[in-house]
Amino acid sequence: MILKTMWHNIRRSPYQAFTAVFIILQTFFVVSIFSFAVWGSAMIINYFESLPQVDVFFRNEAKQTEIDALKKQLEESGKTASIRFVSKEEALKIYREQNKDDPLLLELVTADILPSSFHISSVSINDLSSIADNLKKSLIVERVVFPKQVVSKLIEWTEVLRKVGIALVTFLVVDAILIMVIIVGIKISHKKEDIEIMRLIGATNWYIRWPFIFEGVLYGIVGAILGWGLALGALWYATPFLSTFLHEIPVFPIPPTFLFLVLGIEVLLAIVLGGISSFMAVIRYLK
Repeated sequence: MILKTMWHNIRRSPYQAFTAVFIILQTFFVVSIFSFAVWGSAMIINYFESLPQVDVFFRNEAKQTEIDALKKQLEESGKTASIRFVSKEEALKIYREQNKDDPLLLELVTADILPSSFHISSVSINDLSSIADNLKKSLIVERVVFPKQVVSKLIEWTEVLRKVGIALVTFLVVDAILIMVIIVGIKISHKKEDIEIMRLIGATNWYIRWPFIFEGVLYGIVGAILGWGLALGALWYATPFLSTFLHEIPVFPIPPTFLFLVLGIEVLLAIVLGGISSFMAVIRYLK
């Protein structure tokens, strides 16, 4: 009976139902896009963290025991994911491979000229600056190279994305709740006479309220699924361009498990959002 009443309410005011679904669709479209962007930024950061981001070149007089001690110190800090040591001889092999088509350059360089080095990957991209700063203080280190500006911009971009996304989603959720309260309130106002008749024949307040609450929940579920579907379509359309732009960074394809996890979470949030909005409306208009 409650579901029948709910369906009757929707059929009597389809434009209001469409408006409610459209508002929630907009909210969850943005939530979905934000979720995909967060996933992408996390994959980009993981990719950069897996690369040797800090290159350390040692002085010629540096002893192997000193280099080993520095490596142990770095490993014990807990900030490094991997440390690859390149000896002078190995550096010469790499140099010869890179310049194998130029005999003149091969003749000019020997192992004594090339420095030994570390190629370091960090556990977190936020640790790169502190790792580089500590290495610069070492007396056996000649030079430290790491893409400071790239790392700073990446961290800054990720932080801005997070803050803007949270602010935008919060605004849209509040906006959706307020509009849903108004729409359900209008529906209740249009059914004042029916509600009074139901009360006269003994219907309880909750018997009258439940159809409106379920109606709000239904709007939320439909809007969330449509918003997620549109966002997925936009992602599918943009994937060729994004894949070309990101080149070798392994962001795509996004795992289906993640996509459906986002959908499941959004549907749950939509149920809560629709339920709260309708509950606020019926409490206010059905006293």
